[in-house]
Amino acid sequence: MDEAFKALADPGRRRLLDVLNERNGQTLRELCAGMDMTRQSVSKHLAVLEAAGLVTTTWRGREKLHYLDAAPINAIAERWMTRYDRQRAGALADLKRALESTPMNEFAYTTYINTTPEKLWQALTEPAFTRQYWGVTFETDWEKGAPMTWSENGVKTADPGQVVLESDPYRRLSYTWHTFTPEWAEGAGVDAETLAKLQRESRTKVTFTLESHGETVKLTVVHDGFDPGSTALAMCSQGWPALLSSLKTLLETGVTLP
Repeated sequence: MDEAFKALADPGRRRLLDVLNERNGQTLRELCAGMDMTRQSVSKHLAVLEAAGLVTTTWRGREKLHYLDAAPINAIAERWMTRYDRQRAGALADLKRALESTPMNEFAYTTYINTTPEKLWQALTEPAFTRQYWGVTFETDWEKGAPMTWSENGVKTADPGQVVLESDPYRRLSYTWHTFTPEWAEGAGVDAETLAKLQRESRTKVTFTLESHGETVKLTVVHDGFDPGSTALAMCSQGWPALLSSLKTLLETGVTLP
C-alpha cells in the first residue's frame, strides 16, 4: 500500500492511469502521444506504477501493452475511505470516482506463483489441474487454430468459434471464450434474462502470458474484446481473481482454496 500511495502522489502518474482507464492496453508510444512529457519520463512513471501494482504489462509480438490494474486502489478505498470522511481523502477519492465512472472493456490481472513455467502450463491446459481449481476441462490438442470443447458442470459446449488463437508452450496461450448456451446457463445457475444478455454480446478472448522471475513465474491474464457495458465482463471480473488465487494456491500448496 505504501508503494501505491507513493505512485499516486504524482499528478503525471495519475494522468497515465486516467489515460489507461479511458482505453486499456496501450503501448508506450500511444501513451506518450497523449501526455505532455518526454518518452523517458513516461517510461519512468510507468515503471513506478508497475512496481506499485497499478499497471500490469504483457507482450503482443514486439509491442509491450500496458493495462490498468485497479486492485491496489480498491484496497486503499477499503482500508481508508470507509474508515474516514471521504471529503478528507481528496485526490484519492476523485481518482476512485474517475476509475469507476468510465467502464473498461478489458480485464487484466497479474500474479506471481512459486512454480515453473512448465508446471504452470500444465495447470492451464491439462484436465487433471483445471478440474480442481476451475471446475472446467478442455478437449483440444492446443495447436493454433484447433477447436475447443468446454466441459463444465457436466455440460459440454462446442462451437466453431471456440478455438485456440496462440499456443507457445510455457510462454503464451490465448483462446476464444466459450459460447453461452441454455445448457451451460442451466448448469451454471444463470437465469434466462442474464443468458439473453450474454448471447447478444460479442465473443471475447483470454490471453495468458508466462514469464520466469527467478524461482517464481509472473502470470499475466488479459481478457478482452468485451462490448461496452458488458454483462460478461462484470461476471468475469468477479470470477477471475478467485479462480487465479485458487490456481496459485494449488501450485504452491497442492490444494485449492475452499
